[in-house]
Order: sequence, then structure tokens, then C-alpha cells
Amino acid sequence: MKIALPKGRVADEVLNIFQKIFNEKFEFESRKLILKKAGFTFYNVRNWDVATYVENGAVDIGVVGYDVISELNSDVYEILDLGIGKCRVSVAGIKGDNSYKNKTKLVVASKLANIAKGYFDKKGVAVSIIKLNGSIELAPLVGLSDLIVDIVETGTTLKENGLEDKEVILHSSVRVIANKNSFIQKRDEILNLIEKIKEVYGA
Repeated sequence: MKIALPKGRVADEVLNIFQKIFNEKFEFESRKLILKKAGFTFYNVRNWDVATYVENGAVDIGVVGYDVISELNSDVYEILDLGIGKCRVSVAGIKGDNSYKNKTKLVVASKLANIAKGYFDKKGVAVSIIKLNGSIELAPLVGLSDLIVDIVETGTTLKENGLEDKEVILHSSVRVIANKNSFIQKRDEILNLIEKIKEVYGA
């Protein structure tokens, strides 16, 4: 079975789960991106690419945050919430400033352009989205946008920059997802693995 894991802490946590299941050491060597162990092939890929690998059938299953699945509108099966990597996707702006509520059209900065646009479209609010890839908190501070839509874990970064949550769009955590064809062809194998994960992880 082929499995895509996001680089970083989440990959380490997931490999630790497999270590407990099979009582063997699961670890990517140095800068290697492929790990073959106990009949599985793991691929260490960027967080934002996991769902793409799964959706296109390059791998059978993957581990990725719900925020990524939502932003990419990925056509995959979501089969288990691991309950790790918890965060929220929030609308945020300058603390104490709610003047945006009186505007007929908003400018919103975000790397989550699809989630942002979809949220305001559902509310019937006209919006112009500015796509940014980093330091999104700066946008309202320099007058680039009225608001931002961003991933918030503790809220510390917002507070330190004079911003605050205005509205919460969705709550996210790390999910196990499966390619639709793989789930049909390898259903028993995948579900058996999921049960083993639940046993050791309590997800």
C-alpha cells in the first residue's frame, strides 16, 4: 500500500503509530523521500501536495489537514479523523475594529482563497480576494485588506500583531484520506489498517 505523509511533525507522529502497530522502527533516512517497510511504501511530501497525490491515484491513502482538503476541494474519501494538528480557519482583523461590517464590498487577504471566497459568497457578501502565501497578518495592518482568512492554532500571532478572530469558518484536524479507486480495490486492506490505527491511537 502506498501512503503519502506530510513533512514535519505530523509525519513523525504517524510513523510512530505504525511503529507501535508493527513493533518496528519506521523512520525516513536523512533527506530520503521514500520509506519501504512492512509491505508499505511511504512518501514524504509537502503538506499541500498530499491530497493531490491521493486524488490522482499516485498513492492509495494520505494524511492531511481538513483545511487543505477543503481549500483544494479534493475528490477523495475521508476515512478517519486522527484528532491531531487541531486548528481553526478564522476571519481575523484589527482588534476592536468592526467597520468592515458596514462595507458593501470587502477586500480579504488569504492563502486559503477558495475557503475565503466560499464563506463570504454563502453570506452574500461581495468580496475581493488577495492571494498571499505568508505574513498574512500584515495585510490589514498596512491597509492592503480589510480582513484576513488564516489558519489559527493558539491565536498568539494574531494578538501579538494587534489582530483578533472575528468569525470562525471551520475547525480542522489531521485526517486519513483514500483514493476512491484504491478504496474500492483495496477496501479490506485499508479498513484493516484503519482498525489497527484506532487500536493503538484511540482515534
